[in-house]
Amino acid sequence: MHASKSQSQTEFSTHILHALGWTTHSYYLLSGFLLTLFLLGYIWWPLAEEYLSYINWQGRWWLYLDWLLLGIFLVMSLLIMVGADLRVDIKIIIVGLIGGLVIESWGTQTNLWHYYTAERPPLWIIPAWPIASLSIDRLVRILQKYSSHIGDKVFKITYWAVFSVFFTLMLYFVRPTLDKSLTLCALGLVFVIVITTTNHRLAVLTFMAGAGLGYFLERWGTTRECWTYYTLQTPPLFAVLAHGMAAVAFGRSLIALGVMMKWVYGKLKISRQRIPSNTLTGN
Repeated sequence: MHASKSQSQTEFSTHILHALGWTTHSYYLLSGFLLTLFLLGYIWWPLAEEYLSYINWQGRWWLYLDWLLLGIFLVMSLLIMVGADLRVDIKIIIVGLIGGLVIESWGTQTNLWHYYTAERPPLWIIPAWPIASLSIDRLVRILQKYSSHIGDKVFKITYWAVFSVFFTLMLYFVRPTLDKSLTLCALGLVFVIVITTTNHRLAVLTFMAGAGLGYFLERWGTTRECWTYYTLQTPPLFAVLAHGMAAVAFGRSLIALGVMMKWVYGKLKISRQRIPSNTLTGN
């Protein structure tokens, strides 16, 4: 009877994990996420100490906790565990790190936004980008599942409407920095991505997921004055939608990275095949 009960509990746990979409790799990702948070807190302890000093630990400390930030961390922690596959996720992490660094460098160097630490950009914010990218990837999968009944024509019309509005909004928002080469490069890159995208369904869903998550990230960051835009809005609409555009750009970069890695692997495989067998064995 005891064995039967234990087996039932095991089957129930397995069913729950399957329903959640968790895999063995999910725990690796979560461990990496928690390790990253620990390292950020350790390396930039003065910033963490200053943040924690605002909490009255002797009184009703739970009233001083940043529940929005904790909620964001909780949601992203759960999302990155859904359907985790390190073979794919490692590429998302690489693109997120590089893309995040490029975007933060553009914004802070052109003074479109600045951080309270006055760093341009602060390195401690960069790890947030791959975590957000993984979360968006999971949200896109969910959206794909529940939008499969919608025709491609609807997504095509929606795509051109949404991205035309976004590009117009971007031109208006970055107008004070149109004399900067970084801004011109950003505009050119967005324009090329918009006009060359063929999978309108995926682009729209990715934009929606990125903007949806981006709202909460921007709401937290601007209301806590962690970063501030030149418009002083908390947050500006462009900043929210820009997370959607960044997600689409990262998706295109992910495809390019996959093609490049496949090409490099092919070249290495060919080179290895050309090496005489006696050289490989040392005879």
